[in-house]
Amino acid sequence: MGQITFIEHDGTEHQVKLEAGKSLMELATDNLVPGIDADCGGACACGTCHVILSPTWFTQAGAAWVGEQQILGMKPEVENTSRLACQITVTDEMDGMQVRLPEFQM
Repeated sequence: MGQITFIEHDGTEHQVKLEAGKSLMELATDNLVPGIDADCGGACACGTCHVILSPTWFTQAGAAWVGEQQILGMKPEVENTSRLACQITVTDEMDGMQVRLPEFQM
């Protein structure tokens, strides 16, 4: 079985079992990863599941759609490789992915 590592702003790592077909947000919340609030439950309406991917994993995750880009545009810590975890469907090819979390979810 594969795994994905969520890295908190302070460097604390949380390794979770990869479950293809779930969203990255679901993996985080199912495994009680701190720093993914997911206030809207995955409806792409709040931005509290903001994650930052490396350029390689950003490409693997696919492009953000317009609605996601608008929400990310309101985030204070947005980076070029920012995404909303609720909008990324996990695949087996994401084994080894590392996901950084911003300091705050707003």
